[in-house]
Amino acid sequence: MTFTEKRKTAVVKIGNKEMGGPCPVLVQSMTNTPTEHPQATADQVIELADAGSEIVRITVNTKEAAKAVPKIVSLLEKRGYDTPLVGDFHYNGHLLLSEFHDCAKLLAKYRINPGNVGRGEKHDGNFRAMVEAALKWQKPVRIGVNWGSLDQELLAKMMDENALLPEPKDGHEVLIDAIVESALSSAAVAEKYGLSKGQIVLSAKVSEVRDLVSVYTRLAANCDYALHLGLTEAGMGMKGIVASTAALSVLLAQGIGDTIRVSLTPAPGAARDLSLIHISEPTRPY
Repeated sequence: MTFTEKRKTAVVKIGNKEMGGPCPVLVQSMTNTPTEHPQATADQVIELADAGSEIVRITVNTKEAAKAVPKIVSLLEKRGYDTPLVGDFHYNGHLLLSEFHDCAKLLAKYRINPGNVGRGEKHDGNFRAMVEAALKWQKPVRIGVNWGSLDQELLAKMMDENALLPEPKDGHEVLIDAIVESALSSAAVAEKYGLSKGQIVLSAKVSEVRDLVSVYTRLAANCDYALHLGLTEAGMGMKGIVASTAALSVLLAQGIGDTIRVSLTPAPGAARDLSLIHISEPTRPY
C-alpha cells in the first residue's frame, strides 16, 4: 500500500492530548454505561484506557449525567487516570452546559450534532449557546454530522434544488452532499461565533464503507479542520471490525484523519486488536 503524507490541519488540544497537524492519530472509544452512574462509567473509562483508548466519549444527555461528570473525573484521578473525556450532547446540550459549570469545565471536548440541536431559530440559538460555552471554558468541539440525524431542513432544501436541475442527481448522492454541506457550514458558523480552527474537529458519520471514503475525501479537499473518522453502525464483532478497518485504512493511507473510533464495539477490549493501533509516524498510519 502506498502512503501519503498526513494532511495538514490546525492542532487541536484535547485535555492532555493533541491531535491534527503533525500529531499522531489518536485512538478513541466511548462508554455504554449510564453516565448517571459515576462508578460504573469511571470503571469503563479505565477499561477502555487500558485497552488503548487515548480519548473516551461519554453521553451527557440528562441533568443527572451532567452532575455526575465531576464525580467521574474525581474517581479517575484517584486511580491515576487523566484520560480526556468528551461530552456527547443530545438536544439539550445548550441547557446543560449553561447550567452545570463543573461539567462544562471538566470535559475536555464537546460533541455537537447540528442535526439535533433544534430547528429553525431554535437551531441557531442552541448551536450558538454551545459554541459560547466552548469559548467560555476554552474547549474544542467536534461538529459531528450523522446521516441518521441529518438536519432535515437542509436536506429538504437540497433535495428541492436538485429536483430543479436539468439532470438531477440520485437521491443518495444528494444525501452525501448534504452531509458534507452540514459539516462545513456548521464549522463556518462556529468560526463566525468565535471558535478558532484549533478548536474545531469535524466528523461525518455514515454506515457504508464507500460513502465514508467519499464523504471524508471531499471534506479533506475542502477544509483544513482536523477530522474524526468512524463508520457508524458498522456492525458488531468481526463484521464491524472488518468494515471499519476497510474504510479507515483507505483514508489513513491517503493522509486523511486525525482521530479514529470504531463504533458499536460489544465491550471494552473486545476489539482489542484494532483499539491498540497507535499511529506513531504520521506518514505511516498502519
